[in-house]
Amino acid sequence: MSDEGTPWRVFAAEAQARFAAAGIASPEVSVRRIVERAAGFEGSEYGLGLGEPATERAMGFFDQMVERHLTGEPLQYVVGEWSFRTLDLMVDRRALIPRPETEQVVEAALAELDRLAPASPRVLDLGTGSGAIALSVAVERPAARVWAVDASADALAVARANLAGIGHAGSRVTLLEGSWFDALPREQRDTFDLIVSNPPYVAESDPLPSEVADWEPRQALVPGPTGLEAIEEIVAAAPVWLRRPGALVVELAPAQADAALELARAAGFGTARVAPDLSDRPRALVARLG
Repeated sequence: MSDEGTPWRVFAAEAQARFAAAGIASPEVSVRRIVERAAGFEGSEYGLGLGEPATERAMGFFDQMVERHLTGEPLQYVVGEWSFRTLDLMVDRRALIPRPETEQVVEAALAELDRLAPASPRVLDLGTGSGAIALSVAVERPAARVWAVDASADALAVARANLAGIGHAGSRVTLLEGSWFDALPREQRDTFDLIVSNPPYVAESDPLPSEVADWEPRQALVPGPTGLEAIEEIVAAAPVWLRRPGALVVELAPAQADAALELARAAGFGTARVAPDLSDRPRALVARLG
């Protein structure tokens, strides 16, 4: 839809109008991210950059991304990258899109790690996906050694790409393929100070927006009929892998809070609470062995 030499603002306005007509939420945000990606603008460069002429190569990339987004593909997958806490992560359909709610789960996990204050923290991230949680812990807590597990080889490929982008901190992260604790050798039982997870927790009967249901990996969203299956498995097994006074932090849906607290009590955790997200909704089980 473009001619070389025309300034970016013309194409941005055209795309924004098309996104709005298609019912895409926050079309101005989508346009900005797509223009920034196509043109190579960063942050404050965007405003001035809109006056620059678009090159043929950049226009081709821009047009492709616009058309993909118009089909319903999430913006994060369209641009291929997304921010998560201090990180800029590569994202595609092989792994879930990192979300602000999970940033708060990391916040709760880091608070537990700071409370425990082990000399050489050992952290396990179950269902790592893009690596968002594991890599955030490694970058934000330089003394931590992190193991990151996922059953999906495709998701681990995304995590591996992101691991390469965090520099020396990546040397303290180990990626493992397997189902939850089955990926770990038995020798690692009773060795972790913190276990953290953003497992699948959507029930089979729960409706999902089309941009989620049609694009994100279902196995990372839906564990079974109730949505509690993965949480049940993780909470029940975690005490065997934690060394006292370790902690478990698990993301959940707000409606699962009471069930998760009961699971923690049944598993033998000394104390358990549910931490809120930025909207003050229950978002993460925080269970301590004591």
